[in-house]
Amino acid sequence: MGGVQRLGYGGTPALRHRYRVAGCVLLAAHVLVVGWLALRPLTAPWVSAAHMEPLATIRADLALSPWEAARSIGAGVLPFAPLGVLLPWAGGRIGASTLGSLARTVFTSAMLSLALQVVGSGVAGQVLDVDALLLNITGVTAAHLAVVPAVRARLRRRAEAGPTRAPRREEAECPLTPTIPRVGIAP
Repeated sequence: MGGVQRLGYGGTPALRHRYRVAGCVLLAAHVLVVGWLALRPLTAPWVSAAHMEPLATIRADLALSPWEAARSIGAGVLPFAPLGVLLPWAGGRIGASTLGSLARTVFTSAMLSLALQVVGSGVAGQVLDVDALLLNITGVTAAHLAVVPAVRARLRRRAEAGPTRAPRREEAECPLTPTIPRVGIAP
């Protein structure tokens, strides 16, 4: 694997840098929006106690109706799901193992979700809910497993194939120009 880049997205260093910067900008924007949505005060006539029993809120939603359960579960899964893709993108490593990347992404997202839950419990109308934390982690895990391994495999294949570029004007005009074959580094 001497010719394969272990870090980055392939291509020139400037292009790899742009990809990472774009990932970091999108990640920061997403975290700001999710944080704003999670920490804004809600008006409620009463506030229940913290929900610390795992799956209790989900069971209660399932008892109401399928539509209410789907809405509630979707509201817990979807806000954090993009982090499953944005965190590895901002990291920029295509050579990372799938399991290691998943573990880092899930842990980082869990800590972010936990921090928002704890800070949000001090905001008017917000309640600490362990099921929200579980649903957030589920969304991150599902998005990561659905997207990241396939994209990394494609980027690895592209990096192994070598750089692709349009032929220069001189090469296009004279197709009989000899080319020098690529030689790898000997061990």
